[in-house]
Amino acid sequence: MKDLYSILGINKTASPDEIKRAYRRLASQYHPDKGGDTAKFQEIEQAYRVLSDPESRSDYDNPRQNVHVNFGGPGFNFDEIFSMFGVNPRGRTVSPRLTLWITLEDVATGGPRLISVQQGNSVGNIEIEIPQGIDDGDTIRYPKISPDGTDLVIIYRVRPHARWERQGRDIIGTETVDIWDLILGCELPLQDLSGTELILHVPPNTQPGSLLRLKGRGLPNSSMPGRQRHGPGGDLLIRVQAKIPIVISQDLLTAIRDERQR
Repeated sequence: MKDLYSILGINKTASPDEIKRAYRRLASQYHPDKGGDTAKFQEIEQAYRVLSDPESRSDYDNPRQNVHVNFGGPGFNFDEIFSMFGVNPRGRTVSPRLTLWITLEDVATGGPRLISVQQGNSVGNIEIEIPQGIDDGDTIRYPKISPDGTDLVIIYRVRPHARWERQGRDIIGTETVDIWDLILGCELPLQDLSGTELILHVPPNTQPGSLLRLKGRGLPNSSMPGRQRHGPGGDLLIRVQAKIPIVISQDLLTAIRDERQR
């Protein structure tokens, strides 16, 4: 098995922010939508999925191949051991817990998801509803839907996106625009997280680095119980960067020089 740290091009002491930055850079480079290698992209996704979660990263760094348990020793918790198998020593069934990784697109659209859950000797395919606007780390209890009829607890994790960055309900991205379009103004086609085709109007004389806003095109307000809010939700913000042509005619260069000298 290839080392997960080497897949992301980081060392074993990398901070969570360094892991996230490495993932975003590589995911953008190898994303299949941009002509990247699908197998390599999946390898990057798997490495990030393990290393971005503190618990799974700890398990990866410290594989539990030869675990010796001192039963009855100081600090030993029988409840924890039995809960791993779905019961506790008092005979009560423990609700299964699982971590579910989702995308920003899932956050934007929400909706049903079929998942497989194993509890003891019982395995079942269960349909859950992903709330719109869910936050990374949110925990939801789904009553009485696990294979043996107990509650199912899901911890949601949201993967960083190769193109978009989330800030609350707002989504921020970068678009590189021809410098002449920044000077003259243009209409820039793009898609939001739900796949809706949008047009961003770039005004004349827009400065490189400007942040342009499409109101109500970010993430929807949360549909989680106790958090429901009405309204348009967040905004989609595009930071425009200038692209300078490699070849510029001599006549145009002369005209620019003459204009600067006025």
